[in-house]
Order: sequence, then C-alpha cells, then structure tokens
Amino acid sequence: MPGGGGFPARLGRRFAVRAPEASRANALHAGAWWLWALGLATAASRTTNPLLLALLAAVAGYVVAARRTDAPWSRSYGAFLKLGLLVIGIRVVFSVFLGSPIPGSHVLFTLPEVPLPDWAQGVRVGGRVTAEGVLFALYDGVRLAVLLACVGAANALANPARLLKSLPGALYEAGVAVVVAMTFAPNLVADVARLRAARRLRGRPDTGLRGLVQTALPVLEGALERSVALAAAMDARGYGRTARVPAAVRHTTTALTLGGLLGVCAGTYGLLAARGAGYGLPVLLAGLAAAMAGLWLGGRRSVRTRYRPDRWGVRAWLVAGSGAAVAGLVIAAAAADPPALHPSVVPLTPPSLPLWPAAAVLLGLLPAFAAPAPPRPPRTSPPEEKP
Repeated sequence: MPGGGGFPARLGRRFAVRAPEASRANALHAGAWWLWALGLATAASRTTNPLLLALLAAVAGYVVAARRTDAPWSRSYGAFLKLGLLVIGIRVVFSVFLGSPIPGSHVLFTLPEVPLPDWAQGVRVGGRVTAEGVLFALYDGVRLAVLLACVGAANALANPARLLKSLPGALYEAGVAVVVAMTFAPNLVADVARLRAARRLRGRPDTGLRGLVQTALPVLEGALERSVALAAAMDARGYGRTARVPAAVRHTTTALTLGGLLGVCAGTYGLLAARGAGYGLPVLLAGLAAAMAGLWLGGRRSVRTRYRPDRWGVRAWLVAGSGAAVAGLVIAAAAADPPALHPSVVPLTPPSLPLWPAAAVLLGLLPAFAAPAPPRPPRTSPPEEKP
C-alpha cells in the first residue's frame, strides 16, 4: 500500500506515541514515595537493634527492586548503600582511635595513647579499645546507614521532575534548588557507570587511581554542561517571575510559613525524642496547618501554570500510609519495650528480633504490590521485507 505500512502500521504508530502518556498517567505520585521512605527512616531512627535495621534496609531494597524504572536516578540506591557502608566504617574507626563514651570491661587491644594538654580533658587519642565501645559504634553506624538507604530508596523511586511539579507555587523556587541537588548524585552515578563501560570497551583500565583520575574530568565536564543547559532552560521559561500581591498578604504569608515551619520542627523533635511524644503530635499538626495556610497564600505570587498535574489516588494513599504505619508502630514499640529496640552493650547481650515490631516493619512491603508496575520498553517488530 502506498504511504508505507497501511492501517495497522498507522495504528501502531499512533499507540506508540501515546504509550508514554499512558505510563505517565498510571505512575505513582512522587510525594507518596518520599512519605513512605521518610516513614521507614523515622522507624530506623527509633531503634539501634541491628536485626530490625537490617530488616528495614531489606524492605526498602525489595521495594526498589520491584518498582524502580530504567531512569538514571533509579540506580542511586546502590550508591547510597555503599555510602552507608562507608559511614559504618568511619564510625567504627573514630570509636577505635578517639575512644567511646561507653565504659567496657572486655578489652580487645590497647593503642598507644597520645598525651593531650589540660584544656583537652575528656578527649583522648588511642588507649584501650573495648568490645562494648566498638559494638555501640557499630550499632550507631548501622542506624545511620539505614537512614541513608531510605533516602536512596526515595531517590531511586521518585521522579524528581514530577516531584517538583507537585510542589505548591510558593515553594517552586526552593523546590527547583532541592530537585537540582537531588538529581546531582543520580546523574553522577549514571555518568560514572557510562564512562567506565566505555573505557572497558576500549580496553582501558576503569579501576584504581589511574582510572579514577581519567574518569573524573569527563564527569565534571558533563555536570557543567548539564548546569549550563538547565540555566538556559530556566531562563527561557521565565523562571523567577512573580505576580504583585499586597504588602499585608506578604507579611501574613511570611508569619504563617515561618511559624508553621518552626511548629513542624518542634513537633518532629517531640515525636523523635524519648519523652516528647505527648506534645509532639499536637504541635506538629498545628505547625502543618499554619504552614499549609502560608503556602496557599504564598502561591498567589506564582504566575506559573501546571500541565497535567499528578493526582493523588488510592495507590498513593496506600504507599504513604504503609510508611506512616511502620513509623507509628515502631515508635509505639520503642515506648512500650525500649530494651527490645535498643539492645544493651553493657553488659554485652546478643540482640533479639522482636516479633511485632518486625511485623510492623514488614508493612513497608505494601508498595511492592500496591504501586503500579514500572512500564516496560516497547517491543520492536522486525522490519517487513519488501517484495
């Protein structure tokens, strides 16, 4: 048939063009992934039990493996895990060389102690290294590593551009800076992997100091090119233009936003502190209400419009609710049974896995089944042979 392909080919091309729109419509709201990850991070901050922390990291890793896409930022979870391992090593090394506030009787070895002046009392370099101090540092380092893993899971699952699109108008300028900062690490990881693969194909070394030095310059050059392209795109789209609003509205917006953010900080500290759960929740809710009112008023300054805004559906509620449930149940478990979530290191006792906090952590697996599956790349049919 003249024109190339006939009706089936035209129909295939039509659906091939609309396939990305359908996958974008079925994708989960980016804010739901961040709320889920923050819930897991809150649960990790309330325990030093290495078994529970390992379970939290495994839950985050399973959800990332089940629901991540082929985007460049989806590879950031592994980078955050490696960073967490580095944090654990640094925390243990500092405990060995700079001492630990935890007293212990099981001496592993003794390092030469450096004499310090009188004004540095309480600080020592070297000396006895006890098993209790090293174990306390290890537990603390594992907790920090799991916090980083939760942030890496959010980076791997949430589209930064769609998250920026969902922000209120008053936070758009600050959101652009945050999104640019969040996409720096995933793009850096993707550039390093791409350059290492290219060097391997050319038969050049991609490991060691020489490979690192020869890879660093192209990576920095690519980051600079992305920065210039981003600045040009922002300038072409009129970034930074604001509408005129009355002075009273501006002052009210500032007071509500700052007061609300201070309330959110105080309420969050109350929830995370050991004895502040009584006032933490009311202060947090009041701060959120004031901050949302300030953001709503501040949105009147924005002159931008939204094209096809992401909708918060039932699946987004399930994903965000699973993270909130994990955080709430682990906080309740920490208040009800502190020794189970904070194993003792003086005296040395092996940690045990508490059952119902572990069952609460397993609720974080819900996004692996409730969230929509990532879109698969379309299959390309072989070209038709011409007679």
